[in-house]
Amino acid sequence: MTVVESPEYEPGHGLLKGRTAVITAAAGAGIGGATARRFLEEGARVLIGDAHVRRLKEYEAELAGEFGASSVAALPCDVTDEGQVQALFEAAVREHGRLDVVVNNAGLGGTSDLVEMSDEMWSKVLDVTLNGTFRCTRAALRLMRADGRGGVIVNNASVVGWRAQAGQAHYAAAKAGVMALTRCAALEAAEYGVRVNAVSPSLAMHPHLVKVTTPELLEELTAREAFGRYAQPWEVANVIVFLASGYSSYMTGEVVSVSSQHA
Repeated sequence: MTVVESPEYEPGHGLLKGRTAVITAAAGAGIGGATARRFLEEGARVLIGDAHVRRLKEYEAELAGEFGASSVAALPCDVTDEGQVQALFEAAVREHGRLDVVVNNAGLGGTSDLVEMSDEMWSKVLDVTLNGTFRCTRAALRLMRADGRGGVIVNNASVVGWRAQAGQAHYAAAKAGVMALTRCAALEAAEYGVRVNAVSPSLAMHPHLVKVTTPELLEELTAREAFGRYAQPWEVANVIVFLASGYSSYMTGEVVSVSSQHA
């Protein structure tokens, strides 16, 4: 298989200058962490949330050291807890006076055949991945509606919301739900000047994914990619930047595939 190498890292162009963003599940090396870094490089102020407190504080310190303490803040947030969700969004407005962009990145996976899947396993994945996106979208829309200046919400879906994969019934159902939520929220939010879109990655590699996925499955998933490689998290973050910026001003209710999987 021919492997197409990753492109060079694109420098920032000020696409999000002066905007305030909330990004969930943004501690460390995954898509959320890459998105936080890209937003800062594009001139945004970011408030990152994550349920993993130690990693969150470490990443906050790392980003603050690079971009300045006034540009980045962090608050622990478990998106299954409505009180913590409210606290996260209230902090964004309190610290920066407004909320411009929300990236709903929090999600939980796992592998289990349906016949072996417990109610608890099913419910936990849906509560983080779908219900968490709902809670954060609701909180964001309430603030953006009251503010009256519009805004952008970008949700993280997945190609498994479209395509079947054994052992992923709970995750696929949750991500398909995120896609449907995105489309419905977009229709409701349009009157407030708020755009709601989603990205749908296939395989973006990071250390946490390696820990919970077998080498055999990772090899199989990589073989499905036309580029012969997995995506770097920042390649997904680049598309999130596009959706958050003015370059996508006439897009809402869309789910954008970030994938080289064979059709």
